[in-house]
Amino acid sequence: MQKKIDEAQVRKVAKLARLELNDKEVEEFAGQLSAILDYVARMNELDTNDVEPLAHCLPIHNVFREDTIKESLGTEKTLANAPQQDGSFFKVPKILEEPS
Repeated sequence: MQKKIDEAQVRKVAKLARLELNDKEVEEFAGQLSAILDYVARMNELDTNDVEPLAHCLPIHNVFREDTIKESLGTEKTLANAPQQDGSFFKVPKILEEPS
């Protein structure tokens, strides 16, 4: 076992993440995080000199379509299902208050 994550470290990270953990959860997460670090340490022991780096495990390639100019929907079709309109614009609820 490499470095063990203790409960104080779990509490510190939980506080930074604004998570409220009870004592049982802190103890459980300390064990789980320590197990993750142990697993990573075991993976670091593998010889990966002949392994080519990759971004994805499957042979996926981006397929880009031709960028062509098309006619737009137009204002009437665009606003057809709008809950509220103000002329040729969508009307949305105000979310910011005016400064006093």
